[in-house]
Amino acid sequence: MTSSSGAWNGAWSAALDELELDVAMVEAMLADEHRHAETPPASLWKPPTDLGALPLELKPRADEILTRQLKAAQEIARRLTANRQQIAVTTRIETGEAVKRPLYVDRAM
Repeated sequence: MTSSSGAWNGAWSAALDELELDVAMVEAMLADEHRHAETPPASLWKPPTDLGALPLELKPRADEILTRQLKAAQEIARRLTANRQQIAVTTRIETGEAVKRPLYVDRAM
């Protein structure tokens, strides 16, 4: 392996490390529902533009990261749907604040 090939692999490994940290943070946030309030918004990962093609020996790692990203995205979508359903149900719950109803009926009259 030449030094330029080693540098190329190293640059791609660093890029995958950064991407993997992003997905690990999302997975941790999904695992701990209370943590999201304390976690600052993530900066968007931008693919490196100067690296060229992904080295073949890093493809299995990149595929595994992609699988984890897709799984995390599905879980986020599932939770968003559940939140929308919960909001729809709670908006239909009558709290008694909007409509004042008598608490008792006076039958003495």
